[in-house]
Amino acid sequence: MPRLIRVLPLVVVCALLVYVLLPGPESLPKGKPETGGEVPTFFRRVVAVGDLHGDLPNALKVLKMNNVIDDNHQWTGEVDFLVQTGDIIDRGDDTILLYQFMEDLRNQARSFGGDVLSHLGNHEIMNSIGDWRYVWGSEIKTFGSVAERQRIISTGWIGAAWRTNYTITSRLPLHPSLGPPNTDYTPSGSPLSHAALSFVHGGISPTFMQATPYPSRINNLGSSLLSKLQRRKQPPPHPPNPYPGLPTDASKDEHELYGSNGPLWYRGWALEDERKVCKDIDAVLDKTGTRHLIMGHTPTFDRQVSRCKGKIIIIDTGISHAYGGVLSALRIEYTLTPVKSREYNIFGRRIRLSVGGERTYLEREVINAVYPHKTEQFVVQEREVAGDFA
Repeated sequence: MPRLIRVLPLVVVCALLVYVLLPGPESLPKGKPETGGEVPTFFRRVVAVGDLHGDLPNALKVLKMNNVIDDNHQWTGEVDFLVQTGDIIDRGDDTILLYQFMEDLRNQARSFGGDVLSHLGNHEIMNSIGDWRYVWGSEIKTFGSVAERQRIISTGWIGAAWRTNYTITSRLPLHPSLGPPNTDYTPSGSPLSHAALSFVHGGISPTFMQATPYPSRINNLGSSLLSKLQRRKQPPPHPPNPYPGLPTDASKDEHELYGSNGPLWYRGWALEDERKVCKDIDAVLDKTGTRHLIMGHTPTFDRQVSRCKGKIIIIDTGISHAYGGVLSALRIEYTLTPVKSREYNIFGRRIRLSVGGERTYLEREVINAVYPHKTEQFVVQEREVAGDFA
């Protein structure tokens, strides 16, 4: 018994030290980023813009406002990826100029090691179908004739750009360890497995059955449908002629892709009740391997909309003069900084301890809506992760 009494205080002290030095996950202290060493800090900046609808001047203003382009409308190299969520066409006269500009900008971006990720919106597919309800007569004149417009957006250079450089949706990893853009999500034990963004024009409905593997399943359907639309004899445009509809050989899955629940038309994330969308969103993020669904299509003319703590972001603000909405873009900045030590408060003293085993990183993600005279913060997330992300 005397020996037990002598040992007991030492046991208590050891237990207290373990309690202090190994805090729970919710109280884990932030590490000190390394300022040197072999592993550099990784940084990625993404700028996303919504529907442009035939307005090149406003598109240029938005891109310049976000340092994507300079005064000469050239790629600055200040951004890693520019993402445009579809609906470049219709409601304006600058169709040809906008598509030419986007192709030039894509080539410039790639020469800097960046890229432009372009998406087909419902209006691109409408025009491919022959549904020209939102085509202005003055815009047709920029092509020369109805027949020439049909040719250019089907077998001509705009149609070729759609086939080659435009997808229905994108999965953009925030860190290169997850692969290049549009790498299919494969579940893994990596703490960065969902460090990616989903972009689409309308939205990926929680009940859309063709979402996985993501994004290739959706994009393969889009590519197949576009090919069928462009190969068929171009029908006389509607109006004044009857609505042509999808090709007779379009599959059931392709009809679903273009349906109201498909990614080109779905508006549920923007319009449904907050409680419902916040209940549904996690399952969609889980199967797409992403942290945020970012989309255009449903405009709010005075601001971008963030829902469910930034898990859903709608970026269409009616940039085109056809709407007169506020100019805006979404800016995402991601940083992964190696950590060499952690700082603890032990009995009132700040003590720094080295971290052994796997390398630890401080991951930080900031998402802002950018307007001409202000910035609105949607997301600031910071956490420590451990692993080999070289």
